[in-house]
Amino acid sequence: MAKSSSLNVRVVEGRALPAKDVSGSSDPYCLVKVDDEVVARTATVWRSLGPFWGEEYTVHLPLDFHQLAFYVLDEDTVGDLAPRDISGTSDPFARVFWGSQSLETSTIKKTRFPHWDEVLELREMPGAPSPLRVELWDWDMVGKNDFLGMVEFSPKTLQQKPPKGWFRLLPFPRAEEDSGGNLGALRVKVRLIEDRVLPSQCYQPLMELLMESVQGPAEEDTASPLALLEELTLGDCRQDLATKLVKLFLGRGLAGRFLDYLTRREVARTMDPNTLFRSNSLASKSMEQFMKLVGMPYLHEVLKPVISRVFEEKKYMELDPCKMDLGRTRRISFKGALSEEQMRETSLGLLTGYLGPIVDAIVGSVGRCPPAMRLAFKQLHRRVEERFPQAEHQQDVKYLAISGFLFLRFFAPAILTPKLFDLRDQHADPQTSRSLLLLAKAVQSIGNLGQQLGQGKELWMAPLHPFLLQCVSRVRDFLDRLVDVDGDEEAGVPARALFPPSAIVREGYLLKRKEEPAGLATRFAFKKRYVWLSGETLSFSKSPEWQMCHSIPVSHIRAVERVDEGAFQLPHVMQVVTQDGTGALHTTYLQCKNVNELNQWLSALRKASAPNPNKLAACHPGAFRSARWTCCLQAERSAAGCSRTHSAVTLGDWSDPLDPDAEAQTVYRQLLLGRDQLRLKLLEDSNMDTTLEADTGACPEVLARQRAATARLLEVLADLDRAHEEFQQQERGKAALGPLGP
Repeated sequence: MAKSSSLNVRVVEGRALPAKDVSGSSDPYCLVKVDDEVVARTATVWRSLGPFWGEEYTVHLPLDFHQLAFYVLDEDTVGDLAPRDISGTSDPFARVFWGSQSLETSTIKKTRFPHWDEVLELREMPGAPSPLRVELWDWDMVGKNDFLGMVEFSPKTLQQKPPKGWFRLLPFPRAEEDSGGNLGALRVKVRLIEDRVLPSQCYQPLMELLMESVQGPAEEDTASPLALLEELTLGDCRQDLATKLVKLFLGRGLAGRFLDYLTRREVARTMDPNTLFRSNSLASKSMEQFMKLVGMPYLHEVLKPVISRVFEEKKYMELDPCKMDLGRTRRISFKGALSEEQMRETSLGLLTGYLGPIVDAIVGSVGRCPPAMRLAFKQLHRRVEERFPQAEHQQDVKYLAISGFLFLRFFAPAILTPKLFDLRDQHADPQTSRSLLLLAKAVQSIGNLGQQLGQGKELWMAPLHPFLLQCVSRVRDFLDRLVDVDGDEEAGVPARALFPPSAIVREGYLLKRKEEPAGLATRFAFKKRYVWLSGETLSFSKSPEWQMCHSIPVSHIRAVERVDEGAFQLPHVMQVVTQDGTGALHTTYLQCKNVNELNQWLSALRKASAPNPNKLAACHPGAFRSARWTCCLQAERSAAGCSRTHSAVTLGDWSDPLDPDAEAQTVYRQLLLGRDQLRLKLLEDSNMDTTLEADTGACPEVLARQRAATARLLEVLADLDRAHEEFQQQERGKAALGPLGP
C-alpha cells in the first residue's frame, strides 16, 4: 500500500511581477507542482502586477517526492486566438458537441484572449460512445461566423483520463485553408459521470429511512440515518448532495422538517453564536440550495431591475484610491481629470443611487417572498432563540441567522455574479464587474447588520458607512415581518404548489410563426414577439410594454421539439404542438438567437408542461410546406410523426422538475463512498462496553439507536448493490444475444 503525507499550502499574493501584456500589465495565476505534476491552481487575477490570491490547499504528497514548486504564469502567454475581424481581434464563442447534443458558450466581444469559466452539461443518449468536440468560432453580425479552431477527444480518452489542461487548436479535417499553426490554445476540463438509475421500488427502503429521520423526536437527531449520511459527506460533495436531498424532501412535502432537522443539529453543536451557519455544512448548503430552488423567481423580481440598470448604464464607480482611474474623465469629456475627492464623491452618489432601490426592493418584498421560504426562516428564527436565550444574544443573533442566508448567500452572490443566477445572459465586463463587486460588498455589510463596518483592510468603504447604517434598522424591521407568518411547515403541500403558477419562468424576444400561411414567404412569416412563460400560459405581445395579444394554456401543450434547419432554412427553430378542445393539433414555430437560448426555452417549456396528459410520442421535425412534410416527404398534413419526441430531455437548473429516483441514486452513491466507515462504526459500537460508555458519557439508548440505524443503512446498501448487479446481468445478457436474439 502506498503511503503519503499531507501538506497545507496557502498561496497568498505576488509582488512586483513583470508586465507580460501589451497594456503594461499581466493576468497572473499560480500553479503548485509536485515532481512536475500540477496539484493546484489559483484563480487568475486580471490586470495586476501585485495579485492577491489568499487560496488554501491541502496537498497529499508521496513520502519519496523530490520537489515542491510554485510557478506564477500570465494567462495570456499560453496561446493567441487568431484575429478574424478587421480590427485585429475576434468575437469568440465555443460550441461543444457530444453525440446528438450541442451547447454554446456566451460570446466575448473584441478579444483574442477569451476567458469564459462556464460549465456546459451534456447528456448523451444510449448507444455507441461518441467523441467530444469543442469548436471555437468568431461571431459576425453580418454574414457567416468564422471558424477559429477545434479540439476533439475520443470516447477512449474520455473514459480513461478525462482531459484537463491546454490543447492546441486544430483546423477542420480537410480544411481548405492552412492554419499555419497560429490558432492558439484552449484550456478545458472534462468530467464524465456514468450512473444507472433503478426503478422506483428499489429506492423505497432508502427513502423511508431518510423520511423517518426528520419525523422523529429531537432527541433522536444524533442517531438517525440522515445524521450518519451527514457525517460521511465531505465538503466537496455537500453541495450536490444538499441539492438532491432538498428535492427529495420537497417532493414529499417535508422540506421544512428536513431543514429544521439540520438546523437543530447545527445549532446544538455551535458554541459561539457569531459562527452560526458560517461554515459550508450540510445545513448551510441545504438552506442555500432550498432558496435557489424555491426563491429564484422572487430573486429576479427583487434584483433584476437594478442589475439591468448597472449593465446598461455602465457608470464608472470606485472608492478605493488604489484603483481609481483619475484620468478617465479627461479621456471621456476632455474637461480635465477629477481629483481623488471628486471621484470619491461622484462614485458615492452613484453607488447609493443603485443601493437605495436595491434596499427598497428588498424591504418591500415581504409579500412576494415564497411562503415556503418564510416558514423555513421562521423555524430557523425559533431554533436560534431556543439555543441562545441569553439577553446579550437577543439583539442580533436572531436577525443574523436569517440575514446570513438571505443577504450573504442569496442576494449578494446574485449581485456579484448575475449570470450564475440567470439575471443576465452574459458575463459582466471588467468595469461592470467592479461596480457589481462594490454593490455586493455593501449588501453584505447590510446583511451583517453593520457589525463589521470600520474593521479589516477596506477602510476606503468608510464614506458609504452612514448610508449602510441607515439601512440596518430597515432590514431588522423587514426580517421581523418576514418571519411573521402563519403555519409551522408546508407538510402535505405538493412540490409544484411551492412555485406560484403565475410566476414568470422565462421571458424574452423570439421570432414567432404560426402554421404555414398560404402564399407568405418564409422571412415575412416570422415576426418578432416578446414571449412570457409561466406555469399557466405561454403568452405573446409586440413588446414587454404591450398588453398580451395571444396566449397558449400550458395545459394544452402536447410536444416541444426542435425543428430541422432545412424546414425554413433557418437555425435554432423549435415547435410547440398544442391540442384544442376539439382534439385538433396546432403548431407554433419559434426561432431563438442561438443554440443556448434554444436549449433553455426547450427545457423550460418541457418542464412547465411535464404533468400534461396525452403527450405525443412522435412528431415531425420538419414543416408542412408545398403540400408535403420537409422531413419525411409525406403528403398528408395529418400524417403520423416520423421522429420520437424528447419530453424528458431538459437542462439542469433551479427550475428542474423533481426526479426522486435520480436523486435517491445520488444519495446511494454517496453512501457507497462511506460504506467502510459505516462498517467500522458498527463494529466499534458493537464492541463498546458499559465502562467505555461511562468514560465517554455516551447514553446506552443513543448507542443502541446508532447501531440500529447503521445496520439498517448497510442492509439497504446491500439490497441496492444486488439490484444493480441484477440489472447489469440483464444488460450483459441482452448484449450477448445481440439484435438477432429471441
